[in-house]
Amino acid sequence: MVLSFSWVLMGMLESSLKGFRNKEHGSFPFIASMYIDSHCHITCDQLYDRIDEVIAHAQEQNVDQMLIMCLNREELERALKLKEQYPDRFKIAFGWFCGDARDVTEEDLDYLRQVCSQGKLDVLGEIGLDYYWDKSFNDIQKDLFIKQIEIANEFSLPISIHMRDASRDTLDILKEHAKTKIIFHCFSGSLEIMKEALKMNSLISFAGPVTYKNNKTGPENIKACPLDRILSETDAPYLAPVPKRGKENEPAFVRYTAEKIAELKEIPVQDCLEQIEKNYQSIFES
Repeated sequence: MVLSFSWVLMGMLESSLKGFRNKEHGSFPFIASMYIDSHCHITCDQLYDRIDEVIAHAQEQNVDQMLIMCLNREELERALKLKEQYPDRFKIAFGWFCGDARDVTEEDLDYLRQVCSQGKLDVLGEIGLDYYWDKSFNDIQKDLFIKQIEIANEFSLPISIHMRDASRDTLDILKEHAKTKIIFHCFSGSLEIMKEALKMNSLISFAGPVTYKNNKTGPENIKACPLDRILSETDAPYLAPVPKRGKENEPAFVRYTAEKIAELKEIPVQDCLEQIEKNYQSIFES
C-alpha cells in the first residue's frame, strides 16, 4: 500500500503544524517535542484498512514516533513496508501473543528467530501472560513466554510485556530469564507490583485507561513512578482515552494520555514530552 502524498507534504510542513487546530482533534499549545506512541497496532486489519488516514491524523497531532506491535506474519510484513518508507518514524515489535499460545508451533518460533537474525525487529513483543479470559492453558503460556524471552536474550532485543491477572508468574519468569530491557505495556497492576517491576531493567508504559474517571490505580501509579521510567502509548485500536473513549483508538490520541501524565506529575507538558522521548529512545540504545 502506498501512503498518500498528503502525509509526505505534511512531513515537510511539520514545524508549521505545531499549533495546528482542526474540528476532529481540537487544538494544542506550541510544543518543541513530539508525542510518542510506544505501543500501537496500526497494521491490524481494523486500522490498516485506513492507514493513510491514521498516519495523517498522527502527523496532525505531532505524534512523531510510533512502535508498531505485530501479532502475526501479515501484520509484520505490513509494518516492514511502512518502516521501509519512513524509517525515522517507525519501530517494529513482533512476538507470539500469549492468548494464541496453544496454536504456536516450533515452526512459528523458528520464524521469529529468523526475523530477529535478519535485524527486522527493534523489540520482541508483545509477549507475556494473560489469565483473565482462560486459565486452562496457563502452563502453555508460561512455556511460550520463556522461549520467547530466551530468543530476545539471544538477539539482545528489548521485550514488551503483556501482563493481565498474572503479575506474580510474569514477574517471577522475568526475574529468572530476562536479560534485556523490559517494557511493561499498558500497565494496570498495583503500586506494589509496579515497585517490584521498577527494580528490573524496565520502563512502565501507560495508556488511555489512566484518563478514565473511575480508574484510581493508574493515576496513583503515575504519581509514584519516576518520570524517567514512564512511556505513553495508545494500544490502538483499543482503549481510547477520554475524550475519545468509545471510539476506535489511534496514535493521534496519545496526546491525551501524555497530557494526563503531565497533569498528574504536576509538570509542564513540554517537560513531560521531552522526558518521555528520552525514555523511548533509551529502549534502543545498547
